[in-house]
Amino acid sequence: MSFRKTIAAAAVVILVVMTLLHTALNLWPNRGTAGGFRVGFLPVTCHLTCPVTDFINKQTTGTSNFSPIRFQGWPELKEAHLSGYTPATFILAPMAIALREQGVPIKIVYLGHREGGDVMVHRDSAIHRTEDLRGKTVAVPGRYANHRLILYRELKRAGMKLSDVNIVEMPPPDMPAALYSKSVDAITSGEPFPGQTEMDGYGRALYRVKEVWPGFISCVLAVHEDAIKNRRAEVQELVNGIAKSGKWLDAETANRMNAAQFVSKFYYNQHPRLLEYVLSKPPDRVIYSKLKPLRANFEEIEQLAKEAGILQGTAHFDEYVDTSFAPEDDTVQPHAYATAQK
Repeated sequence: MSFRKTIAAAAVVILVVMTLLHTALNLWPNRGTAGGFRVGFLPVTCHLTCPVTDFINKQTTGTSNFSPIRFQGWPELKEAHLSGYTPATFILAPMAIALREQGVPIKIVYLGHREGGDVMVHRDSAIHRTEDLRGKTVAVPGRYANHRLILYRELKRAGMKLSDVNIVEMPPPDMPAALYSKSVDAITSGEPFPGQTEMDGYGRALYRVKEVWPGFISCVLAVHEDAIKNRRAEVQELVNGIAKSGKWLDAETANRMNAAQFVSKFYYNQHPRLLEYVLSKPPDRVIYSKLKPLRANFEEIEQLAKEAGILQGTAHFDEYVDTSFAPEDDTVQPHAYATAQK
């Protein structure tokens, strides 16, 4: 074999190895086996009920009915679901609707949270109202993030348009540093990243989402229709566990502080101080109760997203939501799990 052919063959081998390593790093679960009923999640508070359910299941019964699979970004999480690797996933609500518009057989079966995801500016900023954002640079997680709709909704109220601000898409973990260095004027994303800027002393809330958009929804639990058809019992058990975890988290602050410890250590690979902060200051910064999907909430998202040019408006509530798995909120009981356990 000539030297040139040897180099070319070696390059191919290296490329294949790098591709396999990249796939393994993105799809390898952070804990437990990769088998079973896989559920995709990101290390954000919007998805907190996923690791909480897994941990409590294992502590109380010795096993879990699903395998939580941690991803580091939306593209990887979405692709894993589209490929069938994760039959269920936590995903942005507008992204799930957009996938349905594109013909993907996806159904929202439960919510991940309510509230959470403030719009933050630098503490020293002269921005004190929505009108002050004119001409400023605002970082959002991506095209299909509901946090983009928070911005659109408030600009609309102020008689402004999205074109009145400079929107940049940025991975949420990069947002605190961008705000600190003042390379952007404002950020909005799911927690814990807005809370991090506040905890570290340089971020200030322009407005709390719970004040301007009560009941705000960012992330939902979505399931492939094949799983609904063929693995219905597993889907139901997952939803029931997440519902109980949400009630457990909202029952008392001690539960949230306990969750901050074990989730940070075993699932998120974050310092628990950050989760402790965003789960307690204020205590209702993120809410994990009342997670049944409601038509009115999603019809508002549909309308705003269509106006903002994010959705086409061709998919509607009954096409992308299956409410048959969601228990009535007043019937959900929290996990019987003592906060003293670790």
